[in-house]
Amino acid sequence: MTSQRTRMRMVERLREKGVKDETVLAAMAHVPRHLFVEEALAHRAYEDTALPIGFEQTISQPFVVALMLQLMRGDRSLGRVLEVGTGCGYQAAVLSAVAKEVYSIERIAQLLEKARANLRPLRIPNLRLAYGDGAKGLLDAAPFDGIILAAAGAEVPKPLLEQLAPGGRLIAPVGIGEQELVLVERTPKGYTEQRLSAVKFVPLREGKQ
Repeated sequence: MTSQRTRMRMVERLREKGVKDETVLAAMAHVPRHLFVEEALAHRAYEDTALPIGFEQTISQPFVVALMLQLMRGDRSLGRVLEVGTGCGYQAAVLSAVAKEVYSIERIAQLLEKARANLRPLRIPNLRLAYGDGAKGLLDAAPFDGIILAAAGAEVPKPLLEQLAPGGRLIAPVGIGEQELVLVERTPKGYTEQRLSAVKFVPLREGKQ
């Protein structure tokens, strides 16, 4: 259940569901998702479902990860990217295969340590993890070509919009109760926003834990 063949079957299902970005699909095929879930759940790692990772958090459904990355990329090559909500580290690992530099911020200290342990065997040179309040972004590393949120707030935090580079794209679940994916693009005239499909994510919380 953790073989490369199993991973490729997951990728074929993503393709059938409408993910067309071959760079994203190759990244999903490359990263071993079973390394990021509890051993007891490893046999379910390549199902198209979210799974618990502790601390009331989840590892996102593979289709949602692939869709969000496809939307954020928009057929562009990505330089510097910010992920808000490292979680178990899986999405950060996938991002590192599609962007030149990846910064990932997590507010739960114990979860960040778990992500570090999960990622260590992969020795990813272009990924940096940070402990902090993701709603404030990571000003020292800004601006970002892409920003992706793994938790849903009532709106996109303003600091994240300000840290988006001109021409950059931000993808986030937005809403309390009912949520939907929102794609924000920074243009010379300001920001454009597209509201997309319904989703279900953990809530975006402020502060550190």
